[in-house]
Amino acid sequence: MRRFLKEAGVFDPNRVLHYIAEISQFHRIQGSKELPEAVRFIREELRIWGLNPELYEETYDGRTSYLTLKTPVAWDLVRGEVEVLGERLTTSLSPLVVMAHSPSGKAEGVVVHVARKEDWENVEGKIVLVGSDWRDAYRRANEKGAVGFIAYREGTGNAIPYIGLFLTREDLEWARIPAVAVPESLAKRIIGKLNSGEEVKARIEVETQINERQVLPILYAEVGKAPFILFTAHICHPKPGANDNASGSAMLMELARVLNRLHDDSFRFGFAFLWIPEYYGTQAFVERYAELERYYAVINLDMVAGSPDRAGSTVMLVRTPLSRFSVVSGLLEYFLELANEGGKSFSGSPLPRLRLKGFPYEMGSDHDIFNFFGVPATMPITWPDRFYHSSEDTVDKVSKESIEVIGRAVLATALALAKAEKEELQRFARGYAMKYLGELSRDRETEEAERLVMMGLARDSRFLGIESGHEFREKPWLVWEVKGIISERFVRERDEKLADEFKELTRDRKVLAQLHELLMLGEILPRERAFEALREEYGEVEEEKLEKLVSVLEKLGGLDSFSSCWSWTY
Repeated sequence: MRRFLKEAGVFDPNRVLHYIAEISQFHRIQGSKELPEAVRFIREELRIWGLNPELYEETYDGRTSYLTLKTPVAWDLVRGEVEVLGERLTTSLSPLVVMAHSPSGKAEGVVVHVARKEDWENVEGKIVLVGSDWRDAYRRANEKGAVGFIAYREGTGNAIPYIGLFLTREDLEWARIPAVAVPESLAKRIIGKLNSGEEVKARIEVETQINERQVLPILYAEVGKAPFILFTAHICHPKPGANDNASGSAMLMELARVLNRLHDDSFRFGFAFLWIPEYYGTQAFVERYAELERYYAVINLDMVAGSPDRAGSTVMLVRTPLSRFSVVSGLLEYFLELANEGGKSFSGSPLPRLRLKGFPYEMGSDHDIFNFFGVPATMPITWPDRFYHSSEDTVDKVSKESIEVIGRAVLATALALAKAEKEELQRFARGYAMKYLGELSRDRETEEAERLVMMGLARDSRFLGIESGHEFREKPWLVWEVKGIISERFVRERDEKLADEFKELTRDRKVLAQLHELLMLGEILPRERAFEALREEYGEVEEEKLEKLVSVLEKLGGLDSFSSCWSWTY
């Protein structure tokens, strides 16, 4: 298998750096004009290389929904500024000064820092300063009569944070006040003066344009014939957004260029490439265009250029969920380890260049949607990143080394899946299954996990032409008929009270990920065995919260507007 990493030496990280710089020039807010402009740039590059990409044009209008997500309004930034404590921040410094999807407006007045529930009683006619739960706080500020809204985020230092409101047309009925963002350092100075009893005044000006519609771009290209290995990256996010996610989009461009040149008719797989706005575009693609049976697996590229000095960034390999077990995670992990070899130990064994670790399934990017629909999806990502979602996520801070390690590993994985001998793949599949189950069994029983691994290997075998694993026929607990991201906002559109409960139960993002995995497990296992499989996969599971969340979804199923979405069988 090692030979495929050598073949992957044609991957050029310098090209990726160039594409990151190009993409970073666009302010790629969802619903804005510069998002489709960035996609058109990529399309033209693909055409130069001889690919024939399809550009699907869906809609941002604040009304249209794709699966479980309603699109935000079509929105463009004109200009904005905020002046406070003698500092004047303008959008010429960074477009992030204006919160994405903020309405136009002017505000001038005393600043109130909302840190406790009772602080909301003193915001009428004033400017609110908030450091978390920004969208909910923004709505409350409007309802309480505030005239302006200032947001900050912990951990961003002197950088201006990216905070989006994702307003729909319905939201525009109450969303009136201008919203801006300031660095944490400035917010702390304001809070310090307020806590010492001083009065702080601020001035805000925001000019934006809310349009009737804007293109939601989906760029898709194929090399060879089905079945395909699908590579994805989200192209959205603000300027500069170098690591998040110009890096993934740029790496996807280089993979498309190289695989288009390397592919021949002897490959057992073709390759497909998908650039989308995060979640909204993926759900639109799955709903409107994807023939999911044509895809063997998905590798999602998100934030692939973080450097070790970015708050100790680690190359995380987010594996497929246990419910969607696949050898694709094992191959990618294997090649990441090989590509990451650097120095030598005192006995000559290779040492890792970057921190690298495999993780059980986590949510947070476009791999989620494909997993929901039964296509195993994995994701390499560099995390944490102290410049995440901020004005400091610039090209000069990305890591060529991370790009090289991840890019070569992804390319080697694609080549191994497409070209390796059946005996090699069968041996590797057996070895990875043993490794995966061995890791789990160090701490807990793996009876359900063993069955699910065998089911995953059986699916792998059908695509790879090997003989491994076997199917298990079980009576499923539930049928998940309308799939997609289940969020507090999605629940709130159907039931305000249940949404409050949902929000409280999912404050820990781990619980939300486990809920979605529980639903995937529930499609193939009886109820108690689905919970047991979840325990075997994660070890620590907050079962009481998950039971309550299931109850919330059952109650939602009783609503006429939601009755077709869930069918529960026992």
